Amino acid sequence: MPIDRNSTVPLYLQLKEHLRQQIEDGSYAPGSRLPSERELADTFQVSRMTARQAIRLLATDGFISAHVGKGTFVLKPRIDQELLLLTSFTEDIRQRGMTPRSRIIRAAIERADEDVAAHLKVSQGAEVLLLSRVRMADEEPIAWEICAVNHRLCPGILDRHNFGQDSLYQAMREEYGLRLLWADQLISARMPTREERDALDLDHKTPVLSLTRVTYTEHDQPAEYVSSVYRCDRYQLRTILRYTNG
Repeated sequence: MPIDRNSTVPLYLQLKEHLRQQIEDGSYAPGSRLPSERELADTFQVSRMTARQAIRLLATDGFISAHVGKGTFVLKPRIDQELLLLTSFTEDIRQRGMTPRSRIIRAAIERADEDVAAHLKVSQGAEVLLLSRVRMADEEPIAWEICAVNHRLCPGILDRHNFGQDSLYQAMREEYGLRLLWADQLISARMPTREERDALDLDHKTPVLSLTRVTYTEHDQPAEYVSSVYRCDRYQLRTILRYTNG
């Protein structure tokens, strides 16, 4: 019995942690139904309010999702990206044993508008590779990414690659010798537009992580400007903070 009534930890937190452990060890597989509030209250001899609080916390943490009239179901684990290394979406997904793919919305050589030109530090009207892609993991939409790349740094790249399957970073690195060393990235949370909801198969209640990033070469030259949205229910960002005396 996971509930210790002599503990200083509130009962709802003990129950929540027990259920979380069961989800993480596979006792409740993704897509399976979690016991109802009444069932949990009866099993663990707690009040329905305690069970309800535990379920709410699990939902807030992204472990479960409640569907009115149907029950509460276990979600797939979120894709966890650490904000320490500059890696591509393709590399991130493959490292997790999943299959990456992209559904291309647009892939073309275009002229840089004022915003793109300012971020890439090129003249307005300069040639850029524009890639708009819905990024997939095991055929599930995870993100919608729109990137502009300074075409002068990788001429002809679009003729050589299908970026529905290929990694842009890998092509830039291996074929053009571009060392992408660092990036300036801004992250915020917001509600998606209708177009974003449709592209990512989201309901109207699920927020997205909005990211903008400029990626630089070893010579501090901007090579890529990216604007993307990630599903908050399937993707999360992690960072490690260390305290320094100062």
